[in-house]
Amino acid sequence: MTENHHPIGSSFESFLEEDGLLDVVDEAAVKEVIAWQVAEAMKARGLTKSAMAETMNTSRAQVSRLLDPGHTGVTLHTLYRAAAVLGKRLKVEFVDAEESDTRA
Repeated sequence: MTENHHPIGSSFESFLEEDGLLDVVDEAAVKEVIAWQVAEAMKARGLTKSAMAETMNTSRAQVSRLLDPGHTGVTLHTLYRAAAVLGKRLKVEFVDAEESDTRA
């Protein structure tokens, strides 16, 4: 009798999908990466939250939400302003579902 072996990543992804959690987990992962990238760019430029907020013409609380990996409700407008302040460009794209099946 042969055993069927499934890669752990594949079965975990299937589990999340079956429970309807895959999109939520993906969204959280993307926001965590964005928050990390913004924080690293701020450090590289020597910007505090207050300085970032002032340069973005927004509140310190808004910058805190941007840097909070758990806060996924950040607007594109906020992301574009943050990118501009940090000397970056924001790139958002839609990809075919088949391409996104190779999640990290």
